[in-house]
Amino acid sequence: MSAGCTYEGCTVAETGRCALERDPATCANRIGSQSDAGSNTAYDVLAPSEDSSAPVLRSPDENPSFPPSITLDPQAIETMMRSRYITVVGILGDPESGKTACLASLYLLVSNAMLEGWSFADSHSLMAFEEIARGARRWNEGHPPEQMTVHTEMADERQPGFLHLRLRQTADGRTVDLALPDLPGEWTKTLIRSAQSERFEFLKSADVVWLVVDGRILADRERRQGAITRLGQLAGRLRGVIEGLMPRLLVVITHRDQHPPDHATIARMTSELSKHNVFFELMPVAPFSDNEEFKAGFGLAALVTASVGRPTAAPTFWPATPPAPGTSSFLSYRRDQ
Repeated sequence: MSAGCTYEGCTVAETGRCALERDPATCANRIGSQSDAGSNTAYDVLAPSEDSSAPVLRSPDENPSFPPSITLDPQAIETMMRSRYITVVGILGDPESGKTACLASLYLLVSNAMLEGWSFADSHSLMAFEEIARGARRWNEGHPPEQMTVHTEMADERQPGFLHLRLRQTADGRTVDLALPDLPGEWTKTLIRSAQSERFEFLKSADVVWLVVDGRILADRERRQGAITRLGQLAGRLRGVIEGLMPRLLVVITHRDQHPPDHATIARMTSELSKHNVFFELMPVAPFSDNEEFKAGFGLAALVTASVGRPTAAPTFWPATPPAPGTSSFLSYRRDQ
């Protein structure tokens, strides 16, 4: 058996002639040998030919494609936390409230160096960002689509998927790492309805929580009160999930370009959340916009800044206290503090 054929004694690889006087291009023994030898490649080698212009490799049956990208699981975020501080963000809200739109718009701003005060530093989930942002690139003859982002579907219904983004602040050059979960709105509805909180264990490690509310619903008199009531119920559920000190709470109102939140609505939300001893900061945003006054991505830079906060100055380890005249310095040390 030669390297070119499985038939014993065949020298087709050296002479180009088949021992069984068959066509080398169609001989089953030779084709089987090539199939076995080329099992690790996507291409098949053609039989020797006198025509030097003939292609050496056959085209693959299908175009090669990238493997499906997925978000990072909680274990991957925990591994990253061992080497540096990660700001974990909780993102909750009803379906189509604008959670994924905020993430897609944030990614597009960062990738185009348009996020005011911030620049891109690194990411471990760029392909996952691309997946959620691809809907924003689809236009129908110059007209925007009805839905800018795809509906979030989880690879694992039992645990959240995270997007990672490292940003550098222009003002002082410091870098921050954000772990941003892209959760379906059905998870939030289930949490409100049945208090199923197993999938929200990561909120116990969250530095900040975004409660995303659709600004169009808040502008609708018939649906406004229902949305505010659900927001209060969600705040109450968070009280049950998170033990001890609550993380900072940011109420993110989308569609700021169309419907600015009025004072009466804000007062109702404040009253509803205060029933659960929960307090919040209001962050109006417009992930996508046709309004010239509010460009696409309005408010997202401020949202990032509010999420990471400011670095706290370390206290003086051993403060100097001048001695009081006529007293023992040792006995009076820090007595007046």
